[in-house]
Amino acid sequence: MAVKNKKGAQGQSQFKPASTRVAPDRLTDPVGRDAAYRKKKEATTDTVEGLRRIIDSYATIIDRVEDCVGQVDLTGNIVFTNKAGVRIWGFKEEGDIIGLNFRQYMDPETADFVFKAYHRVFQTGRPDKITYDIIRQDGAQRTIEDSVAPIRSEGKQITGFQTVSRDVTERLLKEKELAAHRSRLEAIFRSVKDAIITVDSEMNVIEANMNTETICGLQTAALLGKTFSECLAQCNRSCIDVLRQTLDNRTTVKEYRIECGHTQHQKQQVSVTSSPLLDPEGCFMGAVLVIRDMTLLTNLERELRERNQFQNIIGRSKKMQEIFRLLEDLADLDTTVLITGESGTGKELVARALHYSGIRAFKPFVTVNCSALTESLLESELFGHVRGAFTGAIKDRQGRFQAAEEGTILLDEIGDISPVIQVKLLRVLQEKIIERVGESVSRPVNVRVIASTNRNLREKVRIGEFREDLYYRLKVVEVALPPLRERLEDLPLLIDHFRQVFNKRFKKNVDGFSNEVLDRFMDYPWPGNIRELEHVIEHAFILCHGNILTYEHLPTEIRAYPEADDKKTVSDSTRRESDLFAKTLDALSRAGGNKAKAARLLGIDRRTLYRRLDKYNIAR
Repeated sequence: MAVKNKKGAQGQSQFKPASTRVAPDRLTDPVGRDAAYRKKKEATTDTVEGLRRIIDSYATIIDRVEDCVGQVDLTGNIVFTNKAGVRIWGFKEEGDIIGLNFRQYMDPETADFVFKAYHRVFQTGRPDKITYDIIRQDGAQRTIEDSVAPIRSEGKQITGFQTVSRDVTERLLKEKELAAHRSRLEAIFRSVKDAIITVDSEMNVIEANMNTETICGLQTAALLGKTFSECLAQCNRSCIDVLRQTLDNRTTVKEYRIECGHTQHQKQQVSVTSSPLLDPEGCFMGAVLVIRDMTLLTNLERELRERNQFQNIIGRSKKMQEIFRLLEDLADLDTTVLITGESGTGKELVARALHYSGIRAFKPFVTVNCSALTESLLESELFGHVRGAFTGAIKDRQGRFQAAEEGTILLDEIGDISPVIQVKLLRVLQEKIIERVGESVSRPVNVRVIASTNRNLREKVRIGEFREDLYYRLKVVEVALPPLRERLEDLPLLIDHFRQVFNKRFKKNVDGFSNEVLDRFMDYPWPGNIRELEHVIEHAFILCHGNILTYEHLPTEIRAYPEADDKKTVSDSTRRESDLFAKTLDALSRAGGNKAKAARLLGIDRRTLYRRLDKYNIAR
């Protein structure tokens, strides 16, 4: 009836005269009257065509919408739908779905649920959203999400419902899969024995598992939403540096071992791994911190396993194992350490191992060669200076102690510093303050001091060249490195290490060394220690063009060294060359210079004795 009334109204507007009065000129001028009528008819036609184009345009837009846009009357019959509705309900044409009642495409229980939902919209007049299952024309079951709003007449009466329907079947299936996946991950998250903490880019805690409480002593519920660094009040907070490394550089830090210093867990050793946290699009959003309690394993390692390496220091001899254990004990302490040993024994490697295995690992490590600078330059280098302090001081300059703030400073060749520098360094160690050259202001410093020397400091103290009080300040703990000739058991490990290093550097594929080379290495006293060994192997690599390093590839001084007088057996303690020299002289003395008798006393033949006399430059 509504459509018919609309057509009737149009008929009246088209055929009813506009006015009962007719202008005289129109009655007397039929040509002008016809022209006016045609002009009016053309204008009306243009308006109708314009409206039709607008309607067609809107219809095209609605039909392109992926969701179903439709209308339902008060009895639940579909009175309008776009093409998406035809597709969702499984029909071929729009005409097939018009007039379809909602109870025809769902089971009775669902139909009652939908009826109540629409009735609620009718009563309240407010839009609502509901989700329900339908049965398509082909029998398939789909899940539909409806956004329902009332349609009102000009009198504000509700005459039907406007609906926007969306097929959410696949979305709900994905949501169920994700929920199941999340449930599995949460089960794994809870069951992992490691502490797992996720933070955002500002280090605010997103999530933490239950073992965070076991290992870190932190209540997980109290962590969420807080800045992680603010939650750590009972430990040395070393894991913060690891986490910040990942957040700043967006890189992974793997299995970094630290001692927590936790008030509740004494001597707890943990392995910390920090990795970038990415969203599904691969964008950086924070970090994941995994903390594994390694206390038991570390203790077992120390008791049961002989290690071949600590940081970059290589060795399996008894002396090196003792040094490894000492370095472990010193790593997380701020104790001043004095490293002694001959030149080339690896004193700087030990200092770096102490720094990078301790709580200051992510802070600066600064080295100062004290023997390479004059007194005035060394003072400026260590403590800094202000502008005008001396000729050439054109601006303020920061010293090495300030550059190493919160980190470690290595004072290499400490035995060569002057008495003036000794006094100032003693004050730094005692009071933890410095004064820049040309300035009287004291500045606090937080630096761990490690000193190294190849000199005999005790002897220098005895003859008055080194302050005794400074000596004892530096020598809180001494790490005495043995020369290579006293740890020949480590020679095979060191040789293989350098072989790998130089293979990579020179892009070669050297598999090993000839027996003659290995024998010569074992017989040679290595006065330059590990540094000399490294240079000898590098020299051989340059000359070698095959897979095996041979005797001809060695430097001249190594090949020219006298052959060994007997086979040396590698044991935990190798006799020093000086002992062999002393025994030879003693045998000659007891034999009264008789070479044959001296050889018998030594248990060697005369030819071997002659080679030994030549080796030690003992006149025959």
